[in-house]
Amino acid sequence: MAEILSFSKARKIDAKQKNEKRADENRIKFGRTKAEKELAKSKQEKNKKKIDDHLIDR
Repeated sequence: MAEILSFSKARKIDAKQKNEKRADENRIKFGRTKAEKELAKSKQEKNKKKIDDHLIDR
């Protein structure tokens, strides 16, 4: 025999599954490891220092 389920609960379950799927896709698309973040930060700091070293003080 089938389990009785109200429409409101079915919509909530469906919405939750869609949100979880979207979250998984975003983790893959936008997620970076800690090492990648630190590498990008160090490169950015190095480039900023290089630019600042070439500025002429007035």
